[in-house]
Amino acid sequence: MPYSTHSFAERIFQGFLSYVVSFKTYTRLAPRYFREKNWTATQLNHRQRLRLYKDLLFPLVDELKEVLGAENTNRGIWKEIRNHYNHLIHSRQDIELAETFFNSVIRKVYTGLAADEELMYLMEGHNTCEVYALDDLINIYPSSMGLEPILRKMLDDYDFGAPFMDKEADIQFLVNSVRKVILTRYRPSPDTTTQILKSVFYRNKAAYLIGRTYVGHKWMPFIIPILHGPRGIFVDTLIFDPNMMSSMFSFTRSYFMVEADIPSQVVSFLSSVIPHKKTHELYNAIGFNKHGKTLFYRDYLLQLDQSLDQFIVAPGIKGMVMTVFTLPSLNVVFKLIKDHFEPPKNMTRQEVRDKYKLVSLHDRVGRMADTHEFEYFKLPLSRVSPELLKELRNTTNSLLRIEGDSLIIKHLYTERKMVPLNIYLEDCSTEEGNNVTEDYGRAILQLAQANIFPGDMMTKNFGLTRQKRVIFYDYDEIEFLTDMNFRAKPKAETYEQIYASEPWYDIAKNDVFPEDFRRWMIGRTDLKQHFLEYNKNLFDPEYWQKIQEKILKGEFIHAFPYPNEIRFRPKEKV
Repeated sequence: MPYSTHSFAERIFQGFLSYVVSFKTYTRLAPRYFREKNWTATQLNHRQRLRLYKDLLFPLVDELKEVLGAENTNRGIWKEIRNHYNHLIHSRQDIELAETFFNSVIRKVYTGLAADEELMYLMEGHNTCEVYALDDLINIYPSSMGLEPILRKMLDDYDFGAPFMDKEADIQFLVNSVRKVILTRYRPSPDTTTQILKSVFYRNKAAYLIGRTYVGHKWMPFIIPILHGPRGIFVDTLIFDPNMMSSMFSFTRSYFMVEADIPSQVVSFLSSVIPHKKTHELYNAIGFNKHGKTLFYRDYLLQLDQSLDQFIVAPGIKGMVMTVFTLPSLNVVFKLIKDHFEPPKNMTRQEVRDKYKLVSLHDRVGRMADTHEFEYFKLPLSRVSPELLKELRNTTNSLLRIEGDSLIIKHLYTERKMVPLNIYLEDCSTEEGNNVTEDYGRAILQLAQANIFPGDMMTKNFGLTRQKRVIFYDYDEIEFLTDMNFRAKPKAETYEQIYASEPWYDIAKNDVFPEDFRRWMIGRTDLKQHFLEYNKNLFDPEYWQKIQEKILKGEFIHAFPYPNEIRFRPKEKV
């Protein structure tokens, strides 16, 4: 072996540094594209940053594999590499990211390696979420300044590179919102203060200021969305609702572009603003999804230690492409691609993986669930129910390996657990059913505006979040909307056509007849009529064609992560 273990550690460390520099470069382009209203570049920049990790990782892995050769599974060598790497990263303020990068490298180089506490950074965890230098992280506005001067100074402190459409009107909108939400309930005191992160959060066509106000002996978090419209920059609303803020950081949304020199400190501040979000979700939200995956896995291991329940087949209708199981005490499902698909499914396993990759790189507009992809995922065999083991053997046997007291799964996806929409609709009230079926239709059309056609739109392929928001989570048949051909059904004119047992007209693979959706989308009789009337556009081929035309013209349709009725100027377009 021509290289020392120290040089291997140094090479991995240099790979990590390249990742950090490139990640920051892509992130720092976000304000520029927002200033220029270059939404095409915004989308491309987002995808390039998502691809970055693997783009840098794979060449490094190939290089190490070539040099290590047969020694790539030598545990003694990897222990030495890890020890040298420890010395290189121990003083870094992003040490947690450096550890995750090492884990990614060894998992790809060391063939077939499952989670290994001796060779990997499995349960390290560092107290990096403490905020030490507030002045570097946040802008502070004491109440002694007065409400209107605070808001004026706040807007002056953040340079969006373009003139405001009407800054004075924005200030008055904000003043009225603060008075309505805060000052009617709390009286400011000498210790009342407002803190806002210096880093601006960018996503799609919006920029967001995220802060908190200490009043009434507690912190009140808030988010201020800023948009760049045809007439300039403007404040769109002021959000205090914790559920709404949580939704903006949801697992169903694309990651923010935000500068975070010390990511753990940004996450710490966000944890105070959105307290019921898990740390791994917040790392995901600011673009460090690989470390979010590491933290999720640590949560998984802790849950195993703290529980006794067994892994079971997930409730609901079994899928034709995926086998899904869950641990009841963990808010996650595990999804495996089956070895064989029953007709009419005729795709390959790789094609299914490609669909999941498409979703991971696409704008999820709050309507598609984020996933983590794992290889050689380890489960305690004693915790796998007999029914589940039988199901796995029958449907995904090629992905299974037993090592001692562990079941190793060669490839799976993890996804947030949701209540399947079809199961929810079985027992809910008519009012509840009407609300979620309205959102079911909205979800499909919002996906369409993001150039996604779900393909199989049966209710079993959608789920409900804690806030009863409808989310799509079955990706094996999704396509780009612009690749589909939306048609009206030809009208039968002859006797033979009217009574034909098969369609008498030609149907191409990508043909879609929206009027057919009426027959199968909702089965409950007390919900169906309301659903059909509320979602008329779903069944109109011309409506779908108009969305296609906008996308093909390069129009980027902004998906607002909050209700239109709370906007200061509901009719203002971006």
